[in-house]
Amino acid sequence: MAMVSRETPIVRNVHNHHLPLTFHQDASTAIPTQFIWPDEEKPTQDSTRALLCIPTVDLADTESAVRMVKEACAEHGFFQVVNHGISEELLDDAHRYTDAFFSLPSSEKQKSKRVAGESCGYSSSFTGRFSSKLPWKETLSFHHRSGSNDVSRYFATTMGLHFNRHGEMYEKYCEAMSRLSMTVMELLGMSLEVGRRRFVDFFQDHDSIMRLNHYPRCQTPNLTLGTGPHCDPTSLTILHQDDVCGLQVFHNKRWLSIPPRKDALVVNIGDTFMALSNGRYKSCLHRAVVNSEKSRKSLAFFLCPSMTKIVRPPEELIDEKSPNGGRKYPDFTWTQFLEFTQKHYRADNNTLSAFAKWVTSVPHFLPGGD
Repeated sequence: MAMVSRETPIVRNVHNHHLPLTFHQDASTAIPTQFIWPDEEKPTQDSTRALLCIPTVDLADTESAVRMVKEACAEHGFFQVVNHGISEELLDDAHRYTDAFFSLPSSEKQKSKRVAGESCGYSSSFTGRFSSKLPWKETLSFHHRSGSNDVSRYFATTMGLHFNRHGEMYEKYCEAMSRLSMTVMELLGMSLEVGRRRFVDFFQDHDSIMRLNHYPRCQTPNLTLGTGPHCDPTSLTILHQDDVCGLQVFHNKRWLSIPPRKDALVVNIGDTFMALSNGRYKSCLHRAVVNSEKSRKSLAFFLCPSMTKIVRPPEELIDEKSPNGGRKYPDFTWTQFLEFTQKHYRADNNTLSAFAKWVTSVPHFLPGGD
């Protein structure tokens, strides 16, 4: 079939969610060409298989939890937690308000439009940053600092006072995720034998990010991805899925699905914690696929250090006999790493290595530089 190109103002799914952009569309695929991924990265038929042995950490059993976290983080950096103390009511409210936000007209969502180079705001396709391999999703991201009213203030000032209830609910959700992330940090500290409080103290004044994800139905899901393969540049991700499959992790050289489980929260290690562990724990390589039957939503809380805190592993994790003085990565701040991923490099499975080379080649970006 001959390729026909035309200008189209929006992409619609059956729920009338809009992805505002202008694109060239290939009539043979019915999705914009910018959303079509290379053949070697497209989802395949066998990538729908589920991971059979999902590491499930019961937070009510500390001894077992420490052991399982250690095994999972050394292998692939992924596990899920149960008995986490987050009420079903709060999780349901968070998903209900997320549905409400993404059901808004495009003009309302655009009030919080994400600015190029920034990590927060509403984005429908990341067109401001990328011109190819666009993710088939829309997101809303906002900052959260424990003990502050940042989230409530964000919704009130950006979206308007009639979004106060959204802000209050997400503030409550973020505080719950913050407490849970400190519990996970205790387990990580014990599993690495650096003490229960080591990482809790490091992240006490964290400056984290909350992201709402919506993956609309796609008429040709075998051509695109909701989110491409990547490791999170943040420290720790805590994710709650709705009842639609889509999350996949790379394990034993294969992409495997992680079926949603309402009573469980998915946790994965990010690049910043991999650096904090001096490479002992792996940042989890994962992606999201879409489907032609249902839209999918998820809630992701990204734990990050305070913006200026220097990321450096505890001395106990540094083997001085190893090359480079036992250090796998140079010192850096979250500000530097975040800027790198927002302005210089599209996150993938090599982000931290690429950043390490980049940051050491730009003297004024080294911690303490002018």
